[in-house]
Amino acid sequence: MTPRLPILWSFRRCPYAMRARLSLHAAGIAVEHREILLRDKPAAMLDASPKGTIPVLVLEDRVIDESLDIMLWALRQHDPEGWLHEERDALTLAGACDTRFKPHLDRYKYATRYADTDPQEHRAAAAEFVSELEDRLSRSSALGGAQAGLADYATFPFIRQYAHTDRDWFADQKWPFVQAWLDSHLNSVRFAEIMRKYPLWTPDADQPNDV
Repeated sequence: MTPRLPILWSFRRCPYAMRARLSLHAAGIAVEHREILLRDKPAAMLDASPKGTIPVLVLEDRVIDESLDIMLWALRQHDPEGWLHEERDALTLAGACDTRFKPHLDRYKYATRYADTDPQEHRAAAAEFVSELEDRLSRSSALGGAQAGLADYATFPFIRQYAHTDRDWFADQKWPFVQAWLDSHLNSVRFAEIMRKYPLWTPDADQPNDV
């Protein structure tokens, strides 16, 4: 009997889910991809992970429902491109992205969801993190050195959101290294592959078994 593939609950545009899909792609791990709408979360997903966020990776022996944990699990199975070089520094940078940058990104991009929020103020606060990335990238071609790895792939989906909130404004900023780095990821074959569209999952749907 063929072993069942891991199940990945995902939402195409979510940067956290992009992290998971990027790492699974790099590791060459096939999954059963289940695409959902965040406003209509399936009961099967909530049964697997009651906290109700994506991505969720369902394995035979456990459920992983944090994006960085999914990345680490996938890369520890197989890391052909060496994403885990400088792992400690990469996790520190990813943590700063999640705790320092993402709250400001949300209040910039989705300002109407927050009371008494000035989106320009939060855009400026988020820009401090981008400037830190610019400094890193002025000294090396990737965030962790010469080779793209965990730091880059854990971070760029969020910088993508920031850049796309006001593309003209972002293009006018003096971040040539960040802009070139972001463009290289957005124009990559890997990003195109992990961003392909899937039909919404339903309990009786025939689902593709890869990412």
